[in-house]
Amino acid sequence: MSTLRRIGIHLSTTGGAWKAVERAVAIGANTFQIFSSSPRMWRAPAVKPADAEKLHTAMAESDVRPLIIHVNYLVNVCSQNEEVRQKSIVAFRGEAERALALGASGLVLHPGSWRGLTRERGLELAGESIAQAIDGLDLAAGKLHILIENTAGAEFSLGGSFEQVAELISILKNHAPVASCLDTCHTHVAGYDIVSESGYEQTMRQVEETIGHRNVHVWHCNDAKAACGSKLDRHEHIGEGTIGSATFRRLLHDPRFAHSAFIAETPVDAPGDDQRDVAALLHLAR
Repeated sequence: MSTLRRIGIHLSTTGGAWKAVERAVAIGANTFQIFSSSPRMWRAPAVKPADAEKLHTAMAESDVRPLIIHVNYLVNVCSQNEEVRQKSIVAFRGEAERALALGASGLVLHPGSWRGLTRERGLELAGESIAQAIDGLDLAAGKLHILIENTAGAEFSLGGSFEQVAELISILKNHAPVASCLDTCHTHVAGYDIVSESGYEQTMRQVEETIGHRNVHVWHCNDAKAACGSKLDRHEHIGEGTIGSATFRRLLHDPRFAHSAFIAETPVDAPGDDQRDVAALLHLAR
């Protein structure tokens, strides 16, 4: 290909965030995603300046970029439970502060569940919560974008359609730099056909008409264990699921997404699985 694709995977930060850069280089990745803290705890320590400097140096020396951070799994910015929502606001602010300190380019957020509310109220609450969480933070100065991720389309889950992702982006665009992260598995199981050639083209037209191709900063490249439209979010190794290698080849060669980072979140069932999935994506990108 004429343009170098940024291809990587979600990596562990055991030993320090800069260690993820070493792990990326070791498996042939040139971009990566991490959690900035435990994905299942509300509170997290602030980033130490010395640790951030080690990460920045490692990224610059190895040309591994961009860094993408995934928000922890507890955050639900559209929860009807006020205690959960307030905890989510505090936790999301911490995520944004750590992302700025670490020099991340994107902060990926699952919009959450609006169970007990109308979808419209869920969208409204999500926008209010995120705006409150980032109040006073200069994300633009840090070149950090909040990336709204599409979901698998389960009942009450916000972001199960491209239209919903676009709606939330529209709500937030006056508060912060905001774009999207699209997940291949989520897209597939939500009912979008990305497997057939004609279906892929139709789906990408829908992306442009709602979110806009330029607003897709990251593709989570995950094959799927479940069928199209099943709404079951079960990731599979690249080329071994119901999506298949041809779709990933098509996506990686799609000039409309030459600016995007392609990051796998595939299972690590055995040592070397992360390297195998990165190698599969690199091979398909040739």
